[in-house]
Amino acid sequence: MRVLFLVPYPTGQAPSQRFRFEQYLDSLQSHGHTYRLAPFLNEATWRILYKPGQAKRKALGILAGFGRRLAVLLAAPAYDYVFIHREAAPLGPPIAEWLLAKVLRKRIVYDFDDAIWLANTSEANRIAAGLKWHHKVDSICHWAYKNSCGNAYLAAYARQFNSSVVINPTTIDTVHLHNQVRNQLAPGPLVIGWTGTHSTLKYLVPLVPVLAQLEAEGLDFEFHVISNQPPEFSQPLRCLRFIPWQKATEIPDLLTFHVGLMPLEDDKWAQGKCAFKALQYMALGIPALVSPVGMNTEVVTDGHNGYICREPAEWHQRLRQLLTDGLHRQQLGQAARITIEQRYSVIANTPNFLALFS
Repeated sequence: MRVLFLVPYPTGQAPSQRFRFEQYLDSLQSHGHTYRLAPFLNEATWRILYKPGQAKRKALGILAGFGRRLAVLLAAPAYDYVFIHREAAPLGPPIAEWLLAKVLRKRIVYDFDDAIWLANTSEANRIAAGLKWHHKVDSICHWAYKNSCGNAYLAAYARQFNSSVVINPTTIDTVHLHNQVRNQLAPGPLVIGWTGTHSTLKYLVPLVPVLAQLEAEGLDFEFHVISNQPPEFSQPLRCLRFIPWQKATEIPDLLTFHVGLMPLEDDKWAQGKCAFKALQYMALGIPALVSPVGMNTEVVTDGHNGYICREPAEWHQRLRQLLTDGLHRQQLGQAARITIEQRYSVIANTPNFLALFS
């Protein structure tokens, strides 16, 4: 069996690609299958895409991506399956998907891990937002041989257009990557942590007063923010430490955390989230404190492997409790690791992923 992967980003760069299918490629090969990865963006364009300015270089990079898509369509007849992650092209109607499904009659596995049919516009993508053609998701779901959805909310959406839907959760490689467990009782500064891209920094804003209150109460801790851009909070925090995200130090940086945060707003976009931050923390034996939104409540069992916090008072209570009780952090962290190994690891989900191509 030969599989063509049409993906937005260069290999090994974007979390959605790394943790949804790239970590299964060895398993695909070990089962006798071959594959080709065909990114829309090259590395040069990816490096500047979310930075201000350089509009000409970005436009040329996008145009070059369309050229690569044309070339790969010409090669598509040689493949048995076409795996499309999110979309074949970031702008415009689903022409490539239509050609693959209706003209070339290819079996499309359509994979998405966000509510990408919604216009989630930020300042960084404001100009391109009008060209995104979000409603194409409906058509691609309808044309797909199988839809691979990150959670039940996304799967329910896809089923409106196609009954062939598989819940394929975002998973963690507990053998080769997240293969260490935080010792919650080791000496060193206590750390509350968060990791994510610039577009999700906004979810931290309601927690800034909570962290400031903990500071005012005399608790000694650091607040680590790992991202591609530093946060800009209106209220200063002495505890704040910004750590630029780097793939090479991703795991050591996360292992500085004693507690991991995943706050969300309760809106349709957030309901499509696949609890990825919580999964990363928990895989490393770090208790996750999460908002009761979407898949968060499936992953975190309140009081067993983390806590679900609804109001600022609950965030404050649980953070204070975990900062002052190392044994409790250790117990939650151990339970969190077991949860990932049993339900959200690459090992546990490999049969489910391989079944997409059958």
